[in-house]
Amino acid sequence: MSHRTAASALLAALVFAACGSAPPITSCDPIGAATPLCGFQNPEDLALLPDGRVLVSEYGDAGAKPGRISLLDLASGSHESLYAGGGPSEPGPWGAADCAPPSAAFSPHGIHLSTRPSGGLQLLVVQHGGRESVEMFEVLPANGSWQLAWRGCAVAPDGGLNDVVAVPEGGFLVTRFGPSSRVSFMLAAAKATLFGGETGWVYAWTRESGFSEVPGTHAAGPNGIELSADGAKIFLNTTLASEVLRIDRKSGAVEARARVDRPDNLTWASDGRLRVASLRGNMRELLSCNGIERGSCPMPFAIVALDPNTMETQTVYEGGPGTPSGAGTVGLELNDGGLLIGTFAGDRVVRVAAPRR
Repeated sequence: MSHRTAASALLAALVFAACGSAPPITSCDPIGAATPLCGFQNPEDLALLPDGRVLVSEYGDAGAKPGRISLLDLASGSHESLYAGGGPSEPGPWGAADCAPPSAAFSPHGIHLSTRPSGGLQLLVVQHGGRESVEMFEVLPANGSWQLAWRGCAVAPDGGLNDVVAVPEGGFLVTRFGPSSRVSFMLAAAKATLFGGETGWVYAWTRESGFSEVPGTHAAGPNGIELSADGAKIFLNTTLASEVLRIDRKSGAVEARARVDRPDNLTWASDGRLRVASLRGNMRELLSCNGIERGSCPMPFAIVALDPNTMETQTVYEGGPGTPSGAGTVGLELNDGGLLIGTFAGDRVVRVAAPRR
């Protein structure tokens, strides 16, 4: 979640949050059905490839340090870096006409994998290193593995971007969590959390028209975003309001709401429901995530299944102290029915085995 640390610090001061918290979770031993895979840097978002391997966005803390896109082989538990900035100097064919590749300051955040009309695989990446942009990659087979080829980008006109989703007709939607200025964001987040209000919205982007605001998406901390299969409905996590919204994309009407504590990313699962990561810690626990170099933030979280029609919710996994990881930001369903969970503050992903039937 972009700017989470700055907003948390201000809000904690406002409510006189106590000092001290549980220590980081450092063991990489399995606990029950949950097995940690360590050696990552803030694996904030995940995307499942056709062969069951996983693309991992290793977050650079909103541009404070470089990150990378990695490839995780679940069969062996090993992972390797696929992209960490750089590439051809000329603009790519998919993005804005004047946009060159990111530098070595590349700092990825939310990601989305989709199939382009041509049939190729496209990875969209929100990134903060040196600019607020959405980077576009083609995902290509490479000697029994995968590689990323940079194909373009779009630099946002304003604000701290967070998550992205491709749209069926081309282009994408991207959430603007709040203002890019740290002070402005802190003030907006404090107001939205304590008194209600909005901090951001969703942008739509096409190569022909650039960025435009999407009607009906102004909200308190727009974060994770997904679309229905036909592209007609937007599912939008509003972290500071603790709601998931279902929005008609054409009219901008908010059709339904679901209460989910501080929702972060969301993904589709094979049962037709969404999996929503829900951060359930208090301000003291959130502050304990700052600056972790080893282990995982212990803040409690849950992965929640959300019915897109009824908007009913069901908790399917809970993490935090007593488990291998906290501060979960995404729950990705794997081909075997299990979950893979990422975090914005930690050195691991956690694989949770599917329940026995």
